[in-house]
Amino acid sequence: MRNAAIVTVLLASFSGFADSDSVTAKIDVQPADLLVHPPAGNWISYNGDYSGRRYSRLNEITTSNVPQLQAQWVFHSQNTNWLETTPVVVNGLMLLTASNDAFALDARTGRIVWHHARRNSEGLIDDASRHLNRGVAVWHDRIYMETDNAHLLCLDARSGNQIWDVAYADWNKNYGATSAPLIVKDRVLVGTSGGDDGVRGFVAAYDALTGHLAWRFWTIPAPGDFGSDSWPGEAYLHGGGTTWMPGTYDPDLNLVFWGTSNPAPDFNDDVRPGDDLYTDCMLALDADTGKLSWYFQFTPHDLFDYDAVETPILVDTVYKGEPRKLLVQANRNGYLYVLDRTNGKFLSSVPFVDKLNWAKGIDEHGRPIRTEIRPTPAGTRVCPGYSGATNWYSPSYNESTHTVYFLAREECETYFSQPTEAFREGKEYYSTGVKHIPGESAQKILLAYDLEKGAFAWKYPQSGHGHSSGGTMTTAGGLVFFGDDAGTFEAVDAATGKPLWHFNTGQDMSASPMTYAIEGKQYVAIAAGSDVFSFALP
Repeated sequence: MRNAAIVTVLLASFSGFADSDSVTAKIDVQPADLLVHPPAGNWISYNGDYSGRRYSRLNEITTSNVPQLQAQWVFHSQNTNWLETTPVVVNGLMLLTASNDAFALDARTGRIVWHHARRNSEGLIDDASRHLNRGVAVWHDRIYMETDNAHLLCLDARSGNQIWDVAYADWNKNYGATSAPLIVKDRVLVGTSGGDDGVRGFVAAYDALTGHLAWRFWTIPAPGDFGSDSWPGEAYLHGGGTTWMPGTYDPDLNLVFWGTSNPAPDFNDDVRPGDDLYTDCMLALDADTGKLSWYFQFTPHDLFDYDAVETPILVDTVYKGEPRKLLVQANRNGYLYVLDRTNGKFLSSVPFVDKLNWAKGIDEHGRPIRTEIRPTPAGTRVCPGYSGATNWYSPSYNESTHTVYFLAREECETYFSQPTEAFREGKEYYSTGVKHIPGESAQKILLAYDLEKGAFAWKYPQSGHGHSSGGTMTTAGGLVFFGDDAGTFEAVDAATGKPLWHFNTGQDMSASPMTYAIEGKQYVAIAAGSDVFSFALP
């Protein structure tokens, strides 16, 4: 096993360990448990449930009593200063990741039950070299996580001991992984990072029991396959289109919805003509076979790094007078899209930032109406900037308000291009990059989009420098919780956007909140810096 060492520590010497032992004995996540939505006491997966809504039916904490919310405990991770994990809670046991480590905590107290440690991998580049990890998936009494060098680990939920380890992208050292896996039936679905580094993206499914590969869908088509005309010669081997965030799943359609990243090389298109399928796409894949059912491309022939990995939210509602199974995504390119998820049909779009100059709008088929804006050797002002009009930090959808909540970023940057160099393993595959524009500032804004009315219900501008990556979560208590742009965890009224409560963590946030309950008591948790905070009413 390259650059890895496994150490499992059971903290049996801690007082009250018998109680923790009984908590781990309760971990047996059944397929039916994964189908529950919206979630309540348990937050059983990265987004809470398969829909990606991050909506909880817990309502002990309300708009009236949320000002009384107090910190209950803080867990500090010593192996990283930058957590992007969303904790998972099952029957009182909290599971989270920090770099290549996994922790099980007593969700009432924050006390460590077990800790699975693994050294950070050496020799990685770009995002993978930051050793970021966004969380775990749970199936029966097993826990699954990805590592920085694209291994899939299976751990025993009771002890943290490793059961198996599969290297799922070891043929190109530029691959990495940052996502939480997604469990669908008896399969573990994973993706990779490295879209800027000359890899070929894919989604893969592994047998949850054995770790054997069940299927793999390549996001960059091979020669002769549909869409391969964008990838002459061996360009398809380095075309990007990575899958570095978890998808969502519709059990009725048996379709997995997974977003893909930008094409490679970034910023210059001299080796990739055409639309560059299937980059910047939403893919609908058969959960049993991995076969493509449909795709929708948000930014064909992307020159700006507008990844489409943002969480696809699944909503069943009456839309424009007709019952629809919708997929909603606030995309990095500055437009919010509504699709029919049964067939990928484009239904509508709306721009959600003011600083947007790469396109003049979206046509009736969902394709952007491009301007002449493109990166140049001398530099071109492009809006949105490199971080996008939004990004991977989680959106949410409240069933009561019919509203989508997400963080937007107003910013422009100068984009540069240069001729593409030959791919080299161990080296990034950018065709130059971007620079901040002197005198221009970035700003984050919490947006509320009313899906029923097709209009923004309210906007809550943030103070800060626009650098945070805190996501959102909403509840039946009428609240939206989110990590703001000033190191503060906030709650606002879901209907009006009125600020109701805040807690200064003293650290930047690059994670999304979740909520859970133990014996009827509701908690809300979020990672900030190197800490995880949990809050509850007194």
